[in-house]
Amino acid sequence: MSEQILQGRTQYEKAQKAALKYYRAAVARGRYPYPPVLDDMVEESQIAGRQDLGLMEIPTELIVGTKAAGRREAFAGNFMPLLEANTEFGSKWISLCASHLDEGIRDPIRCFEYMGRFYVQEGNKRVSVLKSLDCPDVMGNVVRFVPAYSEDLSVQIYYEFMRFYPLSKLYLPRFSRLGSYAKLQAALGMEPDHVWTEEERRRFTSGYVRLRDALAKKEPLPEGVTAGDILLSWLGIYPFSDLTKKTLPEIGKALDTLQKNVESLAHDKPIQVSTEPPKAEKSLSSTLLGFVRADHVNAAFIYPARPENSRWITAHENGRLHLERVMGDAVSTRTYITSLESAQETMETAVKDGCDVIFAVTPTLMDVCRKTAALHPGVKILNCSLSGSYPGVRCYYSRMYETKFLAGAVAGAMCRGGSIGYVADYPIYGVPAAINAFVLGARCVDPEAHVLLRWSCIDDRPEDLLRQAGCRVISRQEAIDEPREDQDWSLYRLRHDNSLQPLASTGWAWGRYYTRVIRSILDGSYGSDKGYAAINYWWGLRSRVITLNLSDSLPDGLRRLVTTLQCDITDGHLEPFRCLLRDQTGKIRNDGSRGLTAEEIMRMDYLLDAVDGYIPGFDELRPESRHLVRHLGLYREYLPPEKETDKQL
Repeated sequence: MSEQILQGRTQYEKAQKAALKYYRAAVARGRYPYPPVLDDMVEESQIAGRQDLGLMEIPTELIVGTKAAGRREAFAGNFMPLLEANTEFGSKWISLCASHLDEGIRDPIRCFEYMGRFYVQEGNKRVSVLKSLDCPDVMGNVVRFVPAYSEDLSVQIYYEFMRFYPLSKLYLPRFSRLGSYAKLQAALGMEPDHVWTEEERRRFTSGYVRLRDALAKKEPLPEGVTAGDILLSWLGIYPFSDLTKKTLPEIGKALDTLQKNVESLAHDKPIQVSTEPPKAEKSLSSTLLGFVRADHVNAAFIYPARPENSRWITAHENGRLHLERVMGDAVSTRTYITSLESAQETMETAVKDGCDVIFAVTPTLMDVCRKTAALHPGVKILNCSLSGSYPGVRCYYSRMYETKFLAGAVAGAMCRGGSIGYVADYPIYGVPAAINAFVLGARCVDPEAHVLLRWSCIDDRPEDLLRQAGCRVISRQEAIDEPREDQDWSLYRLRHDNSLQPLASTGWAWGRYYTRVIRSILDGSYGSDKGYAAINYWWGLRSRVITLNLSDSLPDGLRRLVTTLQCDITDGHLEPFRCLLRDQTGKIRNDGSRGLTAEEIMRMDYLLDAVDGYIPGFDELRPESRHLVRHLGLYREYLPPEKETDKQL
């Protein structure tokens, strides 16, 4: 035992040096140099209740203070000892350290947990010894102080953690954003209510610790960004298994590709919505600021199917051909047909072929886009989807709610009482806004109008269901391109002989989108953003990337009304959502004193009270509908991967 005593004394001297260093640095910076005291921090009114968590493994890094003030000045804030070794305190510390080196510390400590941090009631010296020896955890009996719920972000995140802990029994990782614990479950391939096994906890902890070790060798994370936040960014591009297979230098190199995500988190700008095409930067200052112009652009278009087999792809192919006609020698384009399984290889081929910009025309390619962007930060990558959150990939789509508002006005005028039928396709971002805008448009001309909603992702023949319910005017899925026959129009009325009277239909002009983007690259305005946020191009009627085609069968008065409304939206005089908005639960979403922001509209996940229907859950969807919803759905971030992958534990 004498040898262990000598080792204990040596360890004490080392720990005391660490304590004095911490203490002096804290005093120099005007900070409290001792462990914080829970009794001094939290009043009884701040506690909503107590939970006895029993005996558990406590991560030593999360033990930050003491329950009461007794002997707090014996330790620096890092729990290292400040008193001299020849004091009674020092002798006990050294003996305890020797005992641990001989047979280990077996007696559990007693402590309280508050907001994810632990405060020792009994066993301060045990904690100090174990921290000095870099022991990862200590056994302890824990009582949790549950904070009173409030609008404070940290409290809301902690309440999410309290739902996560019974499933995982993990106190790490920590997050700085709401929804992160549920996203972690999904990213690891787990259902929301999955209870972790001991093996899953072990493997996760091993990989997470290696991620932190790799982060420790880099610049400190920006204030407010946690290792858990970085882990979620990692899982958006790389499989979790890489954290256990790769060396620390390899993990560090992979972390370099996440720099844009880190900047986005640090500046708290996860998404930036661009509602108008970028303006050309022609000044000398734009050049000096690094907005690089290009003389020629090589553009790749990634298609999941051949144009002749898909109207959606045909529309984008027409847009590509329009781009070539308009831009001439300034642009060269190439098309690549790929399956989801080979998409990564296809994009790598496009990069090797010298493509400067890649357009992936379906949201199901988003994961591949993110990885390609991380590996090739010099290539501009855009995905045809909505509400993308990765700074390295820009998303582009059209503000469908504007044309749906106009179509609603047509429907309200042509319905003449009764229910208006509406067929929605998928519960994805932008769809609730389109439904709500449609009913608002209908109520512009008929204050009593209401909409009967059905979903094609649930029912085989939703239009038949609406007709059986008595709907004579029905809005269905858009025709993608300009309607050629009566059956192509998305809004129609059933005549008395059950033939279709076409009324209106949204038209896309993808060529204008692609031309605007390429021009912004050529003139340098494409790179004029700060680079912190994920850019979403969400252009509407004003940019002429969408329009509402009106049938010749419409009455002249109604045609003039719709044209006037369209001009008002284009000029900014009319905002469809600048009005009283009451959802189906009776909650006021907007009192009408302001218009909604682009992001509020984009991420709308509720229906107005004039809608008879609901937003379906994932389990209700037909199997063939689930693939798209996983990539673009309202609840996509909380769904596990579609099939077994090595992202899973």
